[in-house]
Amino acid sequence: METVSHHGRETAYERHDRGGSGESMLCIHGSGGSRGVWKSQSRLADERPVVALDLSGHGDSEDIEADAGFSTLSAYADDVLAVARETDSRILVGNSLGGAVALHIALRREFEPVALVLAGTGARLAVLEDLLAWLAEDFERAVEFLHEPGHLFSEAADEHLLAHSRECMESCGRAVVERDFKSCHTFDVRGELDRIDAPTLAVCGEHDRLTPVQYHEYLAEEIPDGEFETIPEAAHLAILERSEEFNGVVSKFLDQ
Repeated sequence: METVSHHGRETAYERHDRGGSGESMLCIHGSGGSRGVWKSQSRLADERPVVALDLSGHGDSEDIEADAGFSTLSAYADDVLAVARETDSRILVGNSLGGAVALHIALRREFEPVALVLAGTGARLAVLEDLLAWLAEDFERAVEFLHEPGHLFSEAADEHLLAHSRECMESCGRAVVERDFKSCHTFDVRGELDRIDAPTLAVCGEHDRLTPVQYHEYLAEEIPDGEFETIPEAAHLAILERSEEFNGVVSKFLDQ
């Protein structure tokens, strides 16, 4: 683990580099996650450096005081850009909330990514009212709901993955996870996607009910240089559940 100091806080990240000559990719986790969700993507380090960070308040990164919504997304974008500068990473790979952060950077910041990979995300990320209520009042119920089949994972998900995901979310704590989901709920960049210049891959698990297939089809249609792929037999966290298939799709896209 390494850290970078910026805006009065420390952001933790991990770098995998096995001599690949490709452009470095920086992976951004989703709500209640950490850099550990990208552990299987470290296998791509033979082709290019792979970096994964902990957003503020997640994993080993210091937290922030920010209202949910634009302020939180902006702070998370600061985390990503600080690590991107430190590691010379110009490919942004975002899952769910991480995809929203990547889109926020591409549209709002003076940073020109070489490419974007948007996994399990969308141009708008409305959250079920029931889930928002549980996050405020019954965190245990919220975590249980998210780990029901078809949400974060499919029915065939490995119990070890489910346990690891629950542990990570509980470690972040209710306040941070609620902030994440409320920030997703306010996110909406529909009508702006035609301003994205970078080649973009929108990819999702075929059984993802949190950010379904049509979200990704929309991204690929509206972004001028957009492509769309599905990962069979996976839900929202295809990066973990079907990592080999996900890595293959990403590798093929970036090689192009």
